[in-house]
Amino acid sequence: MADAVQYRLERMSDELDDLERRGLFTRAELAEVVRRRRDFEFRLRRRSPLRADFLDYIAYELRLDALRDLRKRAIIRATPDSDHDDDDADDADEKKRRRRKKRKGGKKWKKSVSDVAGVLRVLDIYRMATVRYKGDLDLWFRYLEYCRDKRHGRMKQVLAQAIRYHPKVPGLWIYAAAWEFDQNLNVAAARALMQTGLRSCPESEDMWIEYLRMELTYLNKLKARKVALGEDVKTLQKKNDDSSTWKEENKELFMSLNEQDEGPEESGPQGVALEGKEDLFWQQGLLIIQTIYHGATGALPLSLTLRKKFLEILNSVDLAHSDELKVEVMDDLKKDFSHSEDYWDWFARLQLSDTTSSSNLNRKDALSNKLNKSIQVYDEAVRRLPTSRMYSLYAKFWMGVLFADSEDSIALFHGGELDASEFTLCILKVYQNAESCGCLTEDLACQYVSLYLRLGGLEEAPGRLEEAKNLAKKLCDGPLSHAADLWNLRTSIEIKSLVTATGSSAFSKENLSSLFDLFNVALSKLSLPEAEGLWHAAMKLFSHEKIYFEKLVKCAILALSSAGGNDCGASVSSAIVGWVLQRDGIKQTRKMYKRFLALPRPSLKFFQYCIELETNLASIGNGDSLVNARKLYDSALDIYPQKRELWRNYYNMELKVGTSETVNAIYWRARKVLNDSTALDIPRS
Repeated sequence: MADAVQYRLERMSDELDDLERRGLFTRAELAEVVRRRRDFEFRLRRRSPLRADFLDYIAYELRLDALRDLRKRAIIRATPDSDHDDDDADDADEKKRRRRKKRKGGKKWKKSVSDVAGVLRVLDIYRMATVRYKGDLDLWFRYLEYCRDKRHGRMKQVLAQAIRYHPKVPGLWIYAAAWEFDQNLNVAAARALMQTGLRSCPESEDMWIEYLRMELTYLNKLKARKVALGEDVKTLQKKNDDSSTWKEENKELFMSLNEQDEGPEESGPQGVALEGKEDLFWQQGLLIIQTIYHGATGALPLSLTLRKKFLEILNSVDLAHSDELKVEVMDDLKKDFSHSEDYWDWFARLQLSDTTSSSNLNRKDALSNKLNKSIQVYDEAVRRLPTSRMYSLYAKFWMGVLFADSEDSIALFHGGELDASEFTLCILKVYQNAESCGCLTEDLACQYVSLYLRLGGLEEAPGRLEEAKNLAKKLCDGPLSHAADLWNLRTSIEIKSLVTATGSSAFSKENLSSLFDLFNVALSKLSLPEAEGLWHAAMKLFSHEKIYFEKLVKCAILALSSAGGNDCGASVSSAIVGWVLQRDGIKQTRKMYKRFLALPRPSLKFFQYCIELETNLASIGNGDSLVNARKLYDSALDIYPQKRELWRNYYNMELKVGTSETVNAIYWRARKVLNDSTALDIPRS
């Protein structure tokens, strides 16, 4: 190891001498550089070097090279001021010679070994890092980016190595093709890389899309070239523009291939020939794009996203004769994805961006026309696919049209041209059709009821609250009687309705009785985990009504008896104990949690809640709390004897407030029960 490190350090001698000779670093600074490099080299030569070792070495070398370049520029700027700007010089030619020497940096500052040594060393460290960590893609991309930034000739070699180790990574193929296309200006090599990558990764959507973008970019470059030459890319006939005028003014620079003078007028046969060339050009371009499209759909026949992206790209570029391909894509989409709700939703929303049929209309009529087209598509969709998801997408579309603050708001309809209240019946009809078809899920039902509440604020109609109340009652009593979210919504509407009717949050006995009956029905139809939110709402509502609160406690005890010791049961029982503590004090609280602990197999979380309650009281001086905490620990360990955390917490409590006898007793009990000498992972005190 030491010999290898010493060998690499000795190879740096020429670079270090050059840095000192140029005055970029002092001898003391170079000694520090050698020391740091020796440390890094030893880190890289150990048995298992870390990824961070390579990256730290690279970061140090990059900072060092940046400092070298900064000092070099400072010296170059400072050197010529006194030598080259001599106003007393007699010879003008000598002044020019000195200025040229200044621009070139002078003989002293010509490129030398220290200018390239830093780059070569960083490249060598990257090479060693990628040999050690071949599977680290981030390291490979760092290596490639450094080669690209420095425009180093090793780029092709590194790309080949990365692709050889990771042939199934589409990003590497795309990166390599982009470099060949943009930096190396080699279209043929870029196309070959993309085609080879598609054979290795035929199911990569990104590769197909980037291949199409590359070909379209190449066609656009050819188009720009023809425009620069003064040719119309659609007819390939000369245009009477600035470029053709410039060519006429400088026609001596151009030579005709048939040695005949070309006038501004084109003869009939020549124009036909140019049109034939134009047709051939665009036919070849469209043939390439069609080939890519058919290859992509053949490799990924079930990808709706891929075809949508193809269509978006075709719509975003100005490509002549592409309408036929767009029609083909749309026909294939309808044929292959007519069974998909996402396709119909996308196709309906696509009608909103259609400008062909509404270009001659005013804005209001144009918006109405687009909306009617989207509605027709959605209506056809629900006829073909009467599913819950399709109705949900249809309703989501209408919510975006009606409400600007909705999650999927459509800004096109919130400019004030259309009255949103005109479409109220349309969205209600969607929910009614979903209900009649049996497609009304719990989410759709909640949206249906919530819509009435929102429409009440939109139309300033208080009667909508009563309609929402009646609808929620009908749905909860019907097929959605076990929908927890719907019951939560119904109870909140009932409370809001009573507050609105009485004008006060203080309810009468009749109102409290009706609300309790409603909660009782809901809680009896739902399981304890589903009804957790309802339990908390009921406790909050009846916390100061002792009669109804006691009835609620009895209902909770019955539910917990059948549910067993699950975490949701612990949440409900802990909340009840907390309300009793706030209202009646610690004595009644202990009676309450003992009632819950008497149930079959109480939850461990509830035990922990009660223990925490007693220990907190013990910390502020309550004498009985420590005894109760020990009883709770003993009861919990009787039911959950293998819980190490419970034993550890019991042991830690005794360490704080107990005696050495109680601490030792807990230690030996835990060791015996757990049958482990390291039961508590702590030494015996």
